[in-house]
Order: sequence, then C-alpha cells, then structure tokens
Amino acid sequence: MPSMPKKADRAREPRRALSATEVVTRLASLPGWHLTGDGPDVGIEKTFTFASYHEVIAFVNAVAFIAHAQDHHPDLSVHYGRCVVRYSTHDVQGLSMADFACAARVDALLA
Repeated sequence: MPSMPKKADRAREPRRALSATEVVTRLASLPGWHLTGDGPDVGIEKTFTFASYHEVIAFVNAVAFIAHAQDHHPDLSVHYGRCVVRYSTHDVQGLSMADFACAARVDALLA
C-alpha cells in the first residue's frame, strides 16, 4: 500500500515561535479556539461536538490525515460525542504558524 502524501520536506522550513501579538492576531481568526497552558506548554485548543461516537472517530481519522500530510500532530482527547484538539509546537516551546494552519484545516473539515 502506498504511503499517504506528506507536505514537502519540512527541514527547509524551520519553525519559529510566534510573538504574543502574532498569536493574538491569528487566534482572532479561529472562532472557538482558545489559548491553554503557559510558557513552553502553551497551546491552542478547541472542543468539537458530535451526535455519536462513530462521528467522533470519523473526525479523528480526518484530523489524523491532516496531521500526517502537514507533519504536525495535535494532542487529541476523544470522548463519546466530543473531541478536544490541542496544537502546540514542542520544538519551539510555544506556538508556530503550523499550529494555526493546521487548526484552520481542522475547522474546514466541518465548514
């Protein structure tokens, strides 16, 4: 079975931590997402609700596809009827553009 497509080699695109101003600006464009944690544990998080468990799992699988393609993997908390998605960039100990780009892609799944 062929592997799923991935974004171009990320080694050519070093990630950097966004400034507080950049974080606030980008967060304003993502309804329902909020800051969580602080310092090196800062992240953005959103809870998605669904009518059934199989809808949650279908959503999780779609998020996994995005994560693989973008080479940026969120923390997921899976429950009956809801899934909490949390992005952060551990290698910059903060938030990067990758977090906000992936959050927007996840939102687009349900648009």
